[in-house]
Amino acid sequence: MAVEKIVYETKGTCSSQIILEIEDDVIKSCVFIGGCNGNLKGISSLVKGQNVSAVLDRLDGITCGSKTTSCPDQLAQCLKQYISKKASVAAI
Repeated sequence: MAVEKIVYETKGTCSSQIILEIEDDVIKSCVFIGGCNGNLKGISSLVKGQNVSAVLDRLDGITCGSKTTSCPDQLAQCLKQYISKKASVAAI
């Protein structure tokens, strides 16, 4: 299967975008644009090589301070969108 590149515009966080490459439901690369550089490099490193569903389960719903979302949660939202799109394409 080919590598799928996803560019996701974040909402409610210091980062502005997440750029993912996914192949066979495994995250090949993850780059955050903006935000807390060191923390986001750490998250990117931790999710690389991980299954999409496992990452989604771990990160969904994490908040940042008084915000209702966070950069990890926005990554989870991006992965939800990826799974939904994949399911709709498979249904065709």
